[in-house]
Amino acid sequence: MLRKKLPIGIDGFEKLRTNDFYYVDKTMFIKELLQNWGEVNLFTRPRRFGKTLNMSMLKCFFEIGGDPTLFDGLKIMQEKELCEQYMGKFPVISISLKSVDGRSFESAAAALKTVIGNEALKFHFLLHSEKLTDMEKESYQRLIKVGAESRAIYDMTEDVAAAGLKTLSHLLSKHYDQKVILLIDEYDVPLDKAFQGDYYDEMVNLIRNLLGNVLKTNDSLYFAVLTGCLRISKESIFTGLNNLKVHTISDIRYDEYFGFTNTDVNEMLDFYDLSGYKQVIQDWYDGYRFGDAEVYSPWDVINYCDELLADPGAEPENYWANTSGNDLIRRLLKKADQTTRNEVEQLIDGGSITKTIRQELTYRDIEDSIDNIWSVLYSTGYLTQRGRLPRKQIKLALPNREIKELFIDLVKDWFDETALADSERINRFCNAFPTGDAAAIQEMLCDYLWDSISVRDTEVRTNMKENFYHGMLLGLLRSQGNWLVKSNAETGEGYSDISIQTPDRIGIVIELKYANDGNLKAACKKALEQMEEKKYAEGLKRRSTKKIIKYGIAFYEKECMVVMV
Repeated sequence: MLRKKLPIGIDGFEKLRTNDFYYVDKTMFIKELLQNWGEVNLFTRPRRFGKTLNMSMLKCFFEIGGDPTLFDGLKIMQEKELCEQYMGKFPVISISLKSVDGRSFESAAAALKTVIGNEALKFHFLLHSEKLTDMEKESYQRLIKVGAESRAIYDMTEDVAAAGLKTLSHLLSKHYDQKVILLIDEYDVPLDKAFQGDYYDEMVNLIRNLLGNVLKTNDSLYFAVLTGCLRISKESIFTGLNNLKVHTISDIRYDEYFGFTNTDVNEMLDFYDLSGYKQVIQDWYDGYRFGDAEVYSPWDVINYCDELLADPGAEPENYWANTSGNDLIRRLLKKADQTTRNEVEQLIDGGSITKTIRQELTYRDIEDSIDNIWSVLYSTGYLTQRGRLPRKQIKLALPNREIKELFIDLVKDWFDETALADSERINRFCNAFPTGDAAAIQEMLCDYLWDSISVRDTEVRTNMKENFYHGMLLGLLRSQGNWLVKSNAETGEGYSDISIQTPDRIGIVIELKYANDGNLKAACKKALEQMEEKKYAEGLKRRSTKKIIKYGIAFYEKECMVVMV
């Protein structure tokens, strides 16, 4: 018997259930949604946490003509009265705005028209409905009319598109004599793309009209569910909408239906005989807190389990992080003052920071202040909460190893960009090495440490804490294109941290130490003793160098000491 396939990239409920994919049962979301009634419900969660699959599940459950066997064996089927009353009883309009993108407003608007037109086309029977008037059928035809020239882009005007969902809901409601359920996935993507493409105001106006028409005073609407990453400010998009219930990652309701709980992960690992990997999966992909629920990133867990089934020795990777743009972190680093840099260090070292979180923002607000960037990093899954305080303050932390590694990589890239941009300063620093100016090296290196963001890893062995400092120094020295700079090169009876040959035939050996107890002098002494003991200079002597200079450099947090022999 073939084992169930892991649903990598499968976000259609019907496809998942009919093709024997493994499914983590989130169907009780339906019951909670009906019990906690809201005419318009907005769920904000990070990407890749199951929003689209849940929306597809809602469609399959409520839609007239749906296949009830898709839910056989799932928890919701135990709610017999609820299923009899709601299952397969509603016309459903279901769209995703994920693809609404373009280099200009015109191309993005065309993409939105395509989404509306394709959804309308699924209800082609409306053209022959005996319950609709000729005028109503004409309004439907305007939604599905294809441009004569392109045969690809729907020929509706912008006004027709803005009213499209309301028009379609009215027609379906009249045809079925039943109110409509509306599902809009990734509602905020067009605004994100528009902000990046510099046509934000036009897209805000279009989306505001689209949502305002279908969600406000629409007698044909039973209820609506929207999903996205951010809660866009009411003033921007949801003007005048008084029936909106927003459920963010801070809310207790629905906290277990997006992401995998500990029970979900244990059951999956048991099913695939992968329970031995529980700890590494927890370290890398757990740590998110939605409401009161601790959750894992589903995308990560599924992808890593799939890798493990093929290769039991597979190392964990940044699956989720690699699917998301990381511009937000780059913006944070770009704007960072010394306080912010210290806060980033705290996070990387496993600590937390306290911030006032703004749940309602416009995309323009993000750029206004660093505080707003913190709020967005929280909403989008780069940070998670470790406790709530009065006045909307939240203790923020990096959720897991995956996000920590992402921060470290981006911090290193940021340092390289900022440090190497100051060519005059870096040349003075490098030239101090062949001249034997240890005092200048120490002074400038301390300056670099103060300006940088340390990515020391407090969770690893002491001798591994040198990695940040090693990488930092190596990057600075390699800016000298005519120097031969080697890292961990075999020389003498071991591997020197850094060895250099200059065009003037000066050889330089550098040994680095991290002073875990803060005693920089002792660490420098140890570095020099190691160089002598291991004969690190021997390799350079054999290359006809005229002069060899040895440096022992010790670090402790943002302090350093440089000793030369």
